[in-house]
Amino acid sequence: MNRLSRLAAIAAAALISALALNLAATSLSRADEAPIVVASKIDTEGALLGQMIATAIEAKGLPVMRKIQLGPTNIVRGAILAGQIDIYPEYTGNGAVFFHRDGDPVWKSAVQGYETVKQLDQEQNHLVWLSPAPADNTWVIAVRKDLPGFPDKKCLDELVAYLKGGGKFKLAASAEFVSSPAALPAFEQTYGFHLSADQILTLSGGNTATTLRAAAEGISGVNAAMAYGTDGELAALGLTALCDDKGAQVVYAPTPVIREPVLGAHPAIGPTLDPIFASLTLETLQQLNARIAVSGEQPEAVAVSYLKSKHFLP
Repeated sequence: MNRLSRLAAIAAAALISALALNLAATSLSRADEAPIVVASKIDTEGALLGQMIATAIEAKGLPVMRKIQLGPTNIVRGAILAGQIDIYPEYTGNGAVFFHRDGDPVWKSAVQGYETVKQLDQEQNHLVWLSPAPADNTWVIAVRKDLPGFPDKKCLDELVAYLKGGGKFKLAASAEFVSSPAALPAFEQTYGFHLSADQILTLSGGNTATTLRAAAEGISGVNAAMAYGTDGELAALGLTALCDDKGAQVVYAPTPVIREPVLGAHPAIGPTLDPIFASLTLETLQQLNARIAVSGEQPEAVAVSYLKSKHFLP
């Protein structure tokens, strides 16, 4: 490249930079005018929570653009970091992956995990984590409610006693759940039990709907299943998630995550969403997810119905 060409290129680059700065300033000054882009992950609960967020924000008279069920975690996370979306529901435990701190025990505490990811994301990415729901969508082991001789408390300590007493137990799970150190091995190590090969039915894929159905129908003698804590099929299929009192698993509390400039332009979003998410207990999310996954209702209709029933909408 000759001297004149280089000077022209430098001048062009300077002009582009100036235009970019001007566009950025214009974007900031119009943050209160642009539609708020609400997204979610592709799963059932993501769609439900995304529709709740969008509906509640719209009810405050703010313009909203929906990108519900945009994609898996990496797609949605990348989109908010790039400023392509403004707010979506995320899970606190994913902070372990986002910030490469997988082995940190902080993620097994609902409070500490939330405070940690909130601080890191605001400092490094200017993303604000609003108030989390008092629910945990982590891995669980679910058992049939009619399991003969199983204690009423339905916790993992009782599973240990049940197994030692010779109780019949067979778990339907994915290969990942069986082998991943963070899944079944974490339960076994924390509670001091071990399932033999004939106590596990390994199914292809990682769909909990399949494992839950196997337990509910007693396929191949199965009476327990891997699941997520807020799976809608649990109650519908007569299954109970065993509580994890000793914290074998990372806590995944659903929480709205919003870009800081957008929250600055619309500070009412926080007070609007905080009480909604505070109302979303584990049992509530299971019931709402079941209306979508089991009864076939649309996520937006379930979201609107719930918000009205709790007087979050007129």
